[in-house]
Amino acid sequence: MPLDYDNLAAAYARNRRVHPGVLRLLVETGRINDACAVLEVGCGTGNYSIALREATGCRASGVDPSAEMLATARARSVTIDFRQGRAEALPLADATCDLIFSVDVIHHLAERAAFFREAARILRRGGRLCTVTDSAEDIRRRCPLSSHFPETVTVELARYPSLETLRGEMAEAGFTHSWTETTKQPYPLADIQGYRERAYSALHLITDDAFQRGIARLERDLRDGPIVALSLYTLVWGE
Repeated sequence: MPLDYDNLAAAYARNRRVHPGVLRLLVETGRINDACAVLEVGCGTGNYSIALREATGCRASGVDPSAEMLATARARSVTIDFRQGRAEALPLADATCDLIFSVDVIHHLAERAAFFREAARILRRGGRLCTVTDSAEDIRRRCPLSSHFPETVTVELARYPSLETLRGEMAEAGFTHSWTETTKQPYPLADIQGYRERAYSALHLITDDAFQRGIARLERDLRDGPIVALSLYTLVWGE
């Protein structure tokens, strides 16, 4: 069953944060500066678009199908062009972007090949595409999502495309060079409100009993102090 991101917008805005390693690699490997045009696909409430704009002064835009997500994003920034649209039919002209990226979006797309073709159409010659996703190893190592809600692992492995699949699909769309980078961020987790609010889509795809068991595990472990959490990502690049 598809998730209703209009209803999830408030929880996402309260609980989702920019991963510092992802932001650093987008700037460095994406070669972003104040002369660049950057598009975030599946921008949600605008976290990464806003952070990139603040870090580099780039001309940033974002596309998302959820009206509520975009309303929150527009309330947070008036300097970024947030538009409603789908990854498979992006509302931008040909050869107008230097970097197109998405974070935790690719596994939601019904037609990845169409998105990759759209990205190739919109990028300028030499432009780069970055799909920030999770490898199978990343999924298994997540803490606390996988460690405390183990039922999410099977769900996530089934819906995330492999890195090899993504690179093959990008090549078919016209990307002549592709490579991967990884980043991880350990951090102390003392506030589990985001998990209580199911601000992570995988928590909507397990049973209520499994969800409640995971919350109980988090509450038990927090009695001994903050949980040592681990956030991991793999960035799949194409040029």
